[in-house]
Amino acid sequence: MLAMTNYRNRSRRATIALLTSLLLTACENPLQVVSPSGDIKLDVDVGGEGHATYSLTAGNEPLIGNSDLGLILKDRPGFMWNMRLVDAAHSAHDEQWELPWGERRIVRDSYREMLVTVENPDGERLLIRFRAFDDGIGFRYELPNPDGEQIEVLDELTEFNIVGDATAFWQPGDGKVRYEHLYRTTPLRELEKAHTPVTLRLTSGTHLSIHEAALTNYSAFTINRKSDGDLVASLRPAATGSAVSTTERLVSSWRTVQIADDAAGLINSNLILNLNEPNKLGDVSWVDPGKYVGIWWAIHTGKKTWHPGPDHGATTTEAKRYIDFAATYGFDGVLVEGWNEGWAGEGLSFTEAYPDFDLQSVSRYARERGIHLIGHHETYGDVPGYEDELEAAMDLYAGVGVPQVKTGYVADAGKLRRRGESGDVMHEWHDGQHAVTHQQRVLEEAAKRKISVNTHEPVKDTGLRRTYPNWLTREGSRGQEFAIWGETPNPPEHTVLLAHTRMLGGPMDFTPGIFNLHPKGPDSPHRVQTTLAKQLALYVVLYSPIQMVPDLRENYEARPDAFQFIVDVPTDWQESVALAGEVGDFVVTARQERGSTDWYLGAITDETARSLELPLEFLDTGTEYIAEIYRDSDDAHWDTNPYGINIEQQTLNNETTLELRLAAGGGAAIRFRPNTEATQ
Repeated sequence: MLAMTNYRNRSRRATIALLTSLLLTACENPLQVVSPSGDIKLDVDVGGEGHATYSLTAGNEPLIGNSDLGLILKDRPGFMWNMRLVDAAHSAHDEQWELPWGERRIVRDSYREMLVTVENPDGERLLIRFRAFDDGIGFRYELPNPDGEQIEVLDELTEFNIVGDATAFWQPGDGKVRYEHLYRTTPLRELEKAHTPVTLRLTSGTHLSIHEAALTNYSAFTINRKSDGDLVASLRPAATGSAVSTTERLVSSWRTVQIADDAAGLINSNLILNLNEPNKLGDVSWVDPGKYVGIWWAIHTGKKTWHPGPDHGATTTEAKRYIDFAATYGFDGVLVEGWNEGWAGEGLSFTEAYPDFDLQSVSRYARERGIHLIGHHETYGDVPGYEDELEAAMDLYAGVGVPQVKTGYVADAGKLRRRGESGDVMHEWHDGQHAVTHQQRVLEEAAKRKISVNTHEPVKDTGLRRTYPNWLTREGSRGQEFAIWGETPNPPEHTVLLAHTRMLGGPMDFTPGIFNLHPKGPDSPHRVQTTLAKQLALYVVLYSPIQMVPDLRENYEARPDAFQFIVDVPTDWQESVALAGEVGDFVVTARQERGSTDWYLGAITDETARSLELPLEFLDTGTEYIAEIYRDSDDAHWDTNPYGINIEQQTLNNETTLELRLAAGGGAAIRFRPNTEATQ
């Protein structure tokens, strides 16, 4: 028995071990949990000095060596050393559940669970719940608190001690711009403090992603590298010093490790979603995926402003012009930013409009044309001010029929404001417990009024869209706007890296679809570093249930043939499958439209041109398809010829191997529709 190994030489511990063995579930190794396929094995040990560790293997390959488990509590013993094993209970689960919207409709949730109970010298008990899936593992801490005492967590001991060398793909965990850093590719030994997901490619070719799931009433963690190269989770501290404070039962988010044979396997994983609780909102038929337009890009390119004046973007006239644009091309919504008082610096209001914007009139105009208005709440990090008006602001939107709102928290990381106990202003991190609980409150208040939320400058995505399906999407990484401002534009590899890192957490409002790739002039270094075809492909590769059509109407209408793909591509899917890819190099994803037999494919590459051979086995057997292909021209290049695009058709089936050439910084977008003439 693994749990007994370190007790044999001490009579007291030997006695405890003997008693413990009578309590454990009868199995070959009661402190091991194995995935349903039998491939992934997680072992736990409560060894010398009562110290808890775990290790992880897949097949015959050790992935994570003995790694610490435990909590450091304030003013109480915590769970670090001198713990004794009390119990280990095993169970299994296997079901299918349905996503109301998403990358796929049906998700299989199959795992085996081990619940380990340990006790500290004061008699307090900590439950550590482990789940093993065929695509990875998750574990979390649960601390019963029947008397409602104040519990404060200072930090965790949680480690991820990777066996052997690896290449790490990560972004810095601290800094002024929250999650909006460029991703780095380094040897694991050079990893510094990093946000999760952190993606690793082992020398064997196995891929791992370290992240967390179901983050509620807890602090997010970053990954730190210890001096010996081991990785340790570090909770984001609050202004008070503790990371987590509660009088309720303490339940951490799940610490997760996704495991795949290749990069595509990470994208195909459902681990994060499956570790979240089922839908708590009941009927969510009012949550609508779709595409939207808005004044956002005009503001970022300097043609319009958020604040009032001669170039104010959020005017009644301008909003109606965008509504007409959406209605003409069958888009669903219009986002209007800068409509509310305060953008000139006098303090934002969430209920008072500028004189040149009539919310009632604009919303009515949109409804008459089958379009909905998307609301906007930018807080500039002033959480107390927003919470003071939150209910009234949501009531206002509900009253005029606004079904979605984009929220924002623009402020330096660690500068999110909240009120202290004495009423003074304190500053918190964007991913601390305060931000986590605040954004959940916004979500719940929105849900009461059948409003969905798109959060910018958010807490990172941990799969809560399963529990709260009105959390449609969020930002949480460098979006498209970084192509045209800031010190460093997004390089060609950026979106490829996103697919294998940030996107493993969940949907992102990246805003693809820019057609004027030199919006600040042909000589400006701030430009979109992709080809036109790649902009189309991003609608398929970077998933979001709501996708923006961000560029100016005239830029789309100047290229109507290419624009047709954006008009056609859906945002809600029956099934999705990553077909091929290498982290940071290229990715190919296929998705079937929900409620349709049509499939769509997106392929993107970094700064390296490459040719791909893609078997189309995902298509239905026995069906002939017409492939509408939008690909880079032979002379396309993101820098020298970004607009080179060929649009063509082919007839093919699921036995076809499609050859695609992607230009440097390029891509390809394809719609596959059944050839109805062939089946008649």
